[in-house]
Amino acid sequence: MKALLLWPIMPNSFWSYQETLNLANLCSTNSPLGIITVAAMLPKDWEIRFVDRNVRLETDDDWVWCDIVIISAMIIQKQDFSELIQKGVALGKKVAVGGPFPTSVPEFPLTYGAHYLILDEGECTIPMFLEALARGDESGIFRASEKPDVTQTPIARFDLLDLDAYLAMTVQFSRGCPFQCEFCDIINLYGRKPRTKKPEQMLRELQVLYDLGWRRYVFIVDDNFIGNKRNAKIFLQALIPWMEEHNYPFILLTEASLNLAEDDELIELMVKAGFTMVFMGIETPDTDSLLGIHKNQNTRNDLIESCHKITRMGLQIMSGFIMGFDNERPGAGQRISEFIEETGIPQGQFSLLQALQNTAMWNRLQKEGRLVDGLGTFHQGAIMNFVPTRPVEEITEEYIDAFWNIYEPMPYLKRTFRHFMMMNGWRGKTNRPITWHEIRMFSAICWRQGLVRSTRLLYWWQLLQVMLSKPRLVYDYLTVLGVGEHFFNYRYEVRTQLRQKLAALKQVEKQETYAL
Repeated sequence: MKALLLWPIMPNSFWSYQETLNLANLCSTNSPLGIITVAAMLPKDWEIRFVDRNVRLETDDDWVWCDIVIISAMIIQKQDFSELIQKGVALGKKVAVGGPFPTSVPEFPLTYGAHYLILDEGECTIPMFLEALARGDESGIFRASEKPDVTQTPIARFDLLDLDAYLAMTVQFSRGCPFQCEFCDIINLYGRKPRTKKPEQMLRELQVLYDLGWRRYVFIVDDNFIGNKRNAKIFLQALIPWMEEHNYPFILLTEASLNLAEDDELIELMVKAGFTMVFMGIETPDTDSLLGIHKNQNTRNDLIESCHKITRMGLQIMSGFIMGFDNERPGAGQRISEFIEETGIPQGQFSLLQALQNTAMWNRLQKEGRLVDGLGTFHQGAIMNFVPTRPVEEITEEYIDAFWNIYEPMPYLKRTFRHFMMMNGWRGKTNRPITWHEIRMFSAICWRQGLVRSTRLLYWWQLLQVMLSKPRLVYDYLTVLGVGEHFFNYRYEVRTQLRQKLAALKQVEKQETYAL
């Protein structure tokens, strides 16, 4: 078989960091771990061409060459995903699809003519797909009734990537989350019992990246790295000597639940192992809303103090916030803005609530007859896809104002500085080289924030303070300022998209009123 593996285009969003990538002359934030892991599961005698369409586009020759096209996708990629399926079908190629989006919404790729749906986790369903091909089956839907043992997952084909195109490489330690937040689809995809890889397995994956010459960020893309705290600690205890022996070649990031603040040992191990940042789903400072979505783990301790504790111990926090929960009180946007300011969190992944298909929230809203249109997505420019308990116009305008103000350059610089000055300044000693990408980005930051904008005096004063008092955090600090460039621009796009959607919504309401 000659297989063309495709990763669709990611539209501009919170996670794309497009302006930052442009400054650094990079193409994509994170490497697509899922599909390059699939590549490692395919038969050894297959010929494989892999194209990340965020890095480069496939050629006409690629389409002519292949026997089968394999496409993985997340929901935010649905536009390019659908077009790729249609192109493959039109060219007479067999099209196989998989990934989180087709798994949650299998009718979507079927609508566009996909022949094979490799759903759920590939360790279980790729063998089914290969058996179907061997039998000569022209189509098929392959689903798993159980969760695979991730200790048997092969190392992803990192060699297929253009390493120079990415800000971060991705690896995975665990799948699944023990919590049951109503709006989240992770437990549907991966279950509530976290399954973890073995420490030696993870070290082999990191060694492959090291041997390939990678020396920048490594994002451990678990949806909750501490879902199994015991195994996380065992892995960290093995990771620390490996990182020390290799002179801390990677800067590690991950996602974790806020109950991390309850475990000092775990935070200390993460910092010692080279973790510098953790993404946490805080969602809202409103306790009633947290209880309403069954995010009880965020109500056990004071949210602000929990954030401060994690920061003081040496981890930068990136957080998720959502507006539009049922029975949300007016002023939610302002309360989230105040929370972000008080904690000093630089990057708040701030979205309007969307009901994702087959989640507990989706099922409840469907029974209540409140779903508006089919597929929700966490794109910041998207209106809510259900009828909320207060006017959608009110929620959206609050959201626009909050997102705009959070990413004003001056407040962003001020709270980033406060966040880093609160942080323990320990970092492992490294001989990691500064690349041309970082030199480009840091130079652009100095020009934009230190000379062109009204932030110039504040920028140089704060940078000097960080250099003098937290010298090992300077790289992290400048990187966060570089990421800010994306948000300073992106807020214009978010405001424009949402105002256009509100205008369209009002027009529909007028037409309906006129019809009545």
